[in-house]
Amino acid sequence: MKVLLTGHDGYIGAVMTRVFQDAGHTVSGLDTGFFTEAALGGELEPIETIPVDLRDIKASDLAGIDAIAHLAALSNDPLGDINPDLTFDINYEASVSLAKAAREAGVKRFVYSSSCSMYGASDEVLDENAEFNPLTPYAESKIRAEIDIRELATDTFSPTYMRNATAYGASPRFRADIVLNNLTCWAFTTGEVKILSDGMAWRPIVHIEDISRAFLAVLEAPRETVHNEAFNIGFTDENYLVRDIAEIVKEVVVDCNVTYGSERTVDPRSYRVDFTKFETAFPDLKGTKWTAREGVKELYETFKRANLTLEDFQGRKYVRLNQLKHLMDSGELKTDLRWVQ
Repeated sequence: MKVLLTGHDGYIGAVMTRVFQDAGHTVSGLDTGFFTEAALGGELEPIETIPVDLRDIKASDLAGIDAIAHLAALSNDPLGDINPDLTFDINYEASVSLAKAAREAGVKRFVYSSSCSMYGASDEVLDENAEFNPLTPYAESKIRAEIDIRELATDTFSPTYMRNATAYGASPRFRADIVLNNLTCWAFTTGEVKILSDGMAWRPIVHIEDISRAFLAVLEAPRETVHNEAFNIGFTDENYLVRDIAEIVKEVVVDCNVTYGSERTVDPRSYRVDFTKFETAFPDLKGTKWTAREGVKELYETFKRANLTLEDFQGRKYVRLNQLKHLMDSGELKTDLRWVQ
């Protein structure tokens, strides 16, 4: 199968490319290249790419593509706060435009990287039928994209919506601005696991290799299993309180302590997710899944090999918001996140 992977040079895409190739698929990519300096733990092998901004893609660019795995997006809540209009332009409108172009080009499968963040906050354990409660432009953009892409499904164009839990894990395009990675970075570079809140928010988390295997499983699954379906991507026993993740980090990373913010500082994004639908559809994946503890161990060993410093961790390379601000401040990137020619 010839698969186009958008965001192939990003945090998840750098791992997903390898997973697809190892399974025997031919992978081409589409990526802005904003985060090529985030190398940590190895370089990427070059692949064929489409040299077009996601917002400008046309059906003619997709000739010969059998399936698309669509990861490319402004990838977390602080980025969405830079300019909510840009978040909707890229995450919503460009995603729907890509799906329309794919259908026109005869692409059969379209696997859309959505997010559990669309659930926002809840005291319940939420499955795919739960009401949405978006707290950020990022989450809202994902909801809108799902709704509009769903209307494009036909007998020959089959979309699937992957509502990923919060990602973690080592990658050749590392991110330090997501919860388990962030807490492990603090522990390794300072000896303190710093939680800015009271740590009582719930988070479902999932390793990026497990996300990648899930995308592969959906691409290869019988059409009737995945056609126009949404799946929460993760594992039900990998829902954690943030403070519990911190305690795991403390146990793995030697000589560190956990510190908390004010008890009055409450993270409003708190939700637990039921992954039964995904676990039932793809039972083999549960037997090979990562756990939070294994993920912290992987990061700890990666940081030791890379000699990660506090300056690295808090700089621009591994923090998406910092990197984009740097590219704009240096005149390399326009305010609409297009490269200066």
